[in-house]
Amino acid sequence: MYNDRVPASSRLREKRFKKRRIYAGKTVDFYADLVRLPSGRIATREYLRHPGAAAVLPFVDPGRIVMVQQYRYAVGKITFEIPAGKLHRGESPVQCLKRELVEETGYRADRIRPLTSFWPSCAINSEVIHIFWADRLEPGPSRPDPDEHIRCVLVPFRQALQWIGSGRIQDAKTIIALSLFALRKRGKIISLQGAG
Repeated sequence: MYNDRVPASSRLREKRFKKRRIYAGKTVDFYADLVRLPSGRIATREYLRHPGAAAVLPFVDPGRIVMVQQYRYAVGKITFEIPAGKLHRGESPVQCLKRELVEETGYRADRIRPLTSFWPSCAINSEVIHIFWADRLEPGPSRPDPDEHIRCVLVPFRQALQWIGSGRIQDAKTIIALSLFALRKRGKIISLQGAG
């Protein structure tokens, strides 16, 4: 039974007593830590440590957005996504999204606004993705990383929303960005706050 006199955190918090890194990768590390549960029992928590990422919903004009198409090895499919990338050490989310926007599309944004931040899979992953929207774009040459093969496409915003329903867009950050922006545009959301 719920007891509102006891803070929820004291009843739910797990305490790590042994940190075990299983694998150190170029981008992410994998851990299998031992924790003490609120009940006193011991459990293992397997998770991925990620530096975080930034993504941007870029508008070339009020009705069209820039998207990228690329092959995603983990799912074995070519995806439609908004431009995004991993935070480099010491880099802010805004610096990251500006870098990624140029690298992947060639565009530079004159105006950038926050949309939300979220945990893509908080049960097994520490990653936080910071999503922004941008407009007043200036075109230029793209500079993808040597291991990136990306196709930049202009898509009507309404069509991108329809692609969510049809399953053509399945990427979580892209679905969240498009959906939240559509709600915001319709006045359904007054303030947007996300994961910290």
